[in-house]
Amino acid sequence: MTTARLHLGQTLSFDGSPFEDGLGAVRHDRHGALLVQDGHIAAIGPAETLKAAHPQADRVDHGTALIVPGLIDAHAHYPQTRIIASWGKRLIDWLNSYTFPEEMRFGDPAYAAEVASAYLDLLLANGTTSVCSYCTIHPASVDALFDAAAARNMRVFAGKTCMDRNAPDGLRDTVQSAHDDSLALLERWHGRGRAGYVITPRFSPTSTPEQLEALGALWAAHPDCLMQTHLSEQTDEIAWVRDLFPEARDYLDTYEQHGLLGARGLYGHAIHLEPRERDWLRETGAALVHCPTSNTFIGSGLFDMDGLMAEGQRVALATDTGGGSSFSMLRTMAAAYEIGQLRGRALHAAELLWLGTQGSARALHAADRIGNLAPGLEADFTVLDLASTPAIAQRSARAGDIWEALFATIMLGDDRAIAATYVAGARAAPA
Repeated sequence: MTTARLHLGQTLSFDGSPFEDGLGAVRHDRHGALLVQDGHIAAIGPAETLKAAHPQADRVDHGTALIVPGLIDAHAHYPQTRIIASWGKRLIDWLNSYTFPEEMRFGDPAYAAEVASAYLDLLLANGTTSVCSYCTIHPASVDALFDAAAARNMRVFAGKTCMDRNAPDGLRDTVQSAHDDSLALLERWHGRGRAGYVITPRFSPTSTPEQLEALGALWAAHPDCLMQTHLSEQTDEIAWVRDLFPEARDYLDTYEQHGLLGARGLYGHAIHLEPRERDWLRETGAALVHCPTSNTFIGSGLFDMDGLMAEGQRVALATDTGGGSSFSMLRTMAAAYEIGQLRGRALHAAELLWLGTQGSARALHAADRIGNLAPGLEADFTVLDLASTPAIAQRSARAGDIWEALFATIMLGDDRAIAATYVAGARAAPA
């Protein structure tokens, strides 16, 4: 058994969802402490109480910084790391002009390993401790990400992207290879250390019905895996799907017909949903993943956070890098706030933080392991400096409560606000 370590500072954790229970769902201790042992949280509470109960524990004093659950990015494309912030395209042109040429390079295992390592280091520098990422059609791209995650002891979810049509030569697999490669990767990685395999059809336009059917069968055979794809991101995409699947009732039906709708499904974007789609997503308990910087950067539309939450949908938050314009979940929270404002609903700081921690953990079916500060959970946490820049410091000095201070960091913060990132109790960033 390793020596216990007591982290002192402000602490913030959740007893429920602030969307459902208001601020009563949040516990904030201005003089708090987090006891960590063997990579897990052993206790959380007032600093004086835990210091008295554990006098032999090593102490790390974070001063007035705020200790929060590690940030969780529920939808990203790590192979797009080097094309982030590329100019002037909407979704389909984005894929053809930037994404597909870059993804071709991931057939080289050395290149995939280089990008995977750089990507995860960027996440850690921005306070993100877990991610759910698409890879490319190349099995080596999956191995590269899971290898890099294992070296950092990060809990990472990922899968081979499957496409057998409407993609360039050299970036298409087949019905059989999509199934067989995914199965081999699943058997190699799922549940190994902190890895979780995700069955990953990119989206309906790049998979034939036969490939969707094969991946649906794979998911049925391995129902403990997650499945991730895209849904109703842009109106021209929806029109394309309608042309490709004329018999389908709607976009969601292209997945539903082939066994790709379920409670462990993750549906990225979900902006332009039909009433039937909303009803059936809620009934099945599937998760919708809000990608606000991507939705504005690529011009997709405004996610209906308030309406979807009010009707009981499961919602997560994500960067969607590189269509998203930032690796920072703080910037992602800020963009979610701005989109909420455009739809007439100002999200509270507690709601924004919950979306990027426990909300995403719930969507990933990992809330029993990550996404909160509670005894028994894995000790992934982020330490926020609430006065990290002169602009934030002057605003924070005027804050009347923790929420005003946290909101300033959400709206104005970047990687400079990350005082430290801890993964399984070990400091991972800054170096």
